[in-house]
Amino acid sequence: MEDTIVLYPSPGRGHLFSMVELGKQILEHHPSISITIIVSAMPTESISIDDPYFSTLCNTNPSITLIHLPQVSLPPNTSFSPLDFVSSFFELPELNNTNLHQTLLNLSKSSNIKALITDFFCSAAFEFVSSRHNIPIYFFYTSDASGLCTFLHLPILDKIITKSFKDLDIIIDLPGIPKIPSKELPPAISDRSHRVYQYFVDTAKLMIKSAGLIINTFEFLERKALQAIQEGKCGAPDEPVPPLFCVGPLLTTSESKSEHECLTWLDSQPTRSVLFLCFGSMGVFNSRQLRETAIGLEKSGVRFLWVVRPPLADSQTQAGRSSTPNEPCLDLLLPEGFLERTQDRGFLVNSWAPQVEILNHGSVGGFVTHCGWNSVLEALCAGVPMVAWPLYAEQRMNRIFLVEEMKVALAFREAGDDQFVNAAELEERVIELMNSKKGEAVRERVLKLREDAVVAKSDGGSSCIAMAKLVDCFKKG
Repeated sequence: MEDTIVLYPSPGRGHLFSMVELGKQILEHHPSISITIIVSAMPTESISIDDPYFSTLCNTNPSITLIHLPQVSLPPNTSFSPLDFVSSFFELPELNNTNLHQTLLNLSKSSNIKALITDFFCSAAFEFVSSRHNIPIYFFYTSDASGLCTFLHLPILDKIITKSFKDLDIIIDLPGIPKIPSKELPPAISDRSHRVYQYFVDTAKLMIKSAGLIINTFEFLERKALQAIQEGKCGAPDEPVPPLFCVGPLLTTSESKSEHECLTWLDSQPTRSVLFLCFGSMGVFNSRQLRETAIGLEKSGVRFLWVVRPPLADSQTQAGRSSTPNEPCLDLLLPEGFLERTQDRGFLVNSWAPQVEILNHGSVGGFVTHCGWNSVLEALCAGVPMVAWPLYAEQRMNRIFLVEEMKVALAFREAGDDQFVNAAELEERVIELMNSKKGEAVRERVLKLREDAVVAKSDGGSSCIAMAKLVDCFKKG
């Protein structure tokens, strides 16, 4: 029987695509093995079995096999408040445990399963599979090591701090990372009364028991955080730390065969003159913030490429928004005459644009980002400095790491509980990034890290060595 590595990603696009890239990297280092990706679905996710992404993936990577689990549903009375939405990412894998078990049984009849790599959110599979299959289980953490530091420390914080972080105004001082104001922690771990908080605590405990932690980062980028984890400073003192494998940066490669019109527009722009604004597959603003952003961009005089998505309704939240909104009518969303006044230096795209290709275009000189980790890595590997504008999940915490520790981004000053960024602040910050000594210092830092990332992935580099060690662990079982 052939050897196979089973990957079990969370269905969110960012998590799924990162796991796929991990599978491709494993095959590069161990081409005689096969990769089996077990795919589940979220009720609100847009990516389906029929998505061209999957067919293209299998056609171009014959050693990768996809197995789609049956659709499961949450109870009919389930609400989709922001925290309930995050909870569902933990709960759907639990509902799928029986399907996963049967899939592994069937697969084991034709393949020798050498390891199961599961996403952070699929932690419900850990004990279920451990008790039924003799398979080493690894966790793949799709975000940064600095964030992992925080999450691994959560069981200790849970014992020390008895109140919800959302009700406190304190500084969280943990080894290996900058100090974090409690208000900047992810909402999902800020409310002890909600079940999602316990999901995170329990998952952190399970990760320490795994065969290894695979992280989408590279050593030079997050040396302090990685050292803290390796030295056992992020968990209980008596808990041995599993091996760490920093195999990043793992970037999603484009499968598109046609060139987007915005790339043609970029061809006509001066080198490093364009500010790119894009906020991920779920990043959206309300109408007021959209209009304020337009005013700030117009006043800045900076050239820009802006991906605009339909605004949130008053009752909607970032986390509860579908990732496939209807295309917006830009004339109705933005200030009157904005499109005409900025047509010589601005280009607007409805809802989606080829982000990796844009960031790697020579005309792009800055990136306003929501601080999602995939986007951060894509910018670093393209050598593009950032302005951090976090919207949801762990992104506010990521901003601290990007600005204070990695020094690869500037940050907007926000106002009010809704973190509003006014036009004057946006104007000042984008000019600072694109046309100031401070912005140039950030650019030089990012360009240095781009070189470090290339070295890490090259023969003899830290990520290449880590992947080789990981593959060796697979071989030994």
